[in-house]
Amino acid sequence: MEKSEIINKGTLVYQKPTLMNDTPMHYCPGCSHGVVHKLIAEIIEEMGMEDKAIGISPVGCGVFIYKYIDIDWQEAAHGRAPALATAIKRLLPDRLVFTYQGDGDCAGIGTNETIHSLNRGENITIIYINNAIYGMTGGQMAPTTLLGQKTATCPYGREAQLNGFPLKLTEMVAQLEGTSYVTRQSVHNVAAIRKAKRALRHAFEVSMQGKGSCFVEIVSTCSSGWKLPPEKANKWMEENMFPYYKIGDLKDE
Repeated sequence: MEKSEIINKGTLVYQKPTLMNDTPMHYCPGCSHGVVHKLIAEIIEEMGMEDKAIGISPVGCGVFIYKYIDIDWQEAAHGRAPALATAIKRLLPDRLVFTYQGDGDCAGIGTNETIHSLNRGENITIIYINNAIYGMTGGQMAPTTLLGQKTATCPYGREAQLNGFPLKLTEMVAQLEGTSYVTRQSVHNVAAIRKAKRALRHAFEVSMQGKGSCFVEIVSTCSSGWKLPPEKANKWMEENMFPYYKIGDLKDE
């Protein structure tokens, strides 16, 4: 059956978002970034914000998000995306402004910028990809690496006495007066993807309504960093990350 026939019969199951560029993905097989990119593109298109969306790309695996989604982008120095987003939103308050950051960028070098921008209640959304490791630079321990989890810089597993505890950034920012919507989601199966999409859209809508800061964590996999094939990486995430980083809304005002 031709595509035109499928469309005419109203049975088209899926169509690539018009905002997604025809650029080959550079992510590893099984990486969660590509799924989240697609959701962002779909939501912006469905909201009719194509000409008013401004994304801030990070340092790390997600840096090339600007190659895949056809909206306006700014690239920030490592960890400084919330500061740049603050400036843009204050100068252009009618724009949909969001950051896209990994756990090293957002919860490591950028913790200061993250907390203070959210505490001020800037009308932005921070999208936070947590895969518990530094994926791009060689698999080093991240602020979110679990206790006992092995990485290039803690080859025998993370120890609390030596390395501290995994950082639950989402729980921290939920306590801030300036945050309006704080949630933790995943994209490891179809049901989870649908929930993540609803969460991302809600965050964008809240920030556009001027109700304060929004923070959306996506618990993700890193097959390369974890040295696991995609299917086993998903299973490892479910068994090990979800009990510590519990999925669901933490704050919705």
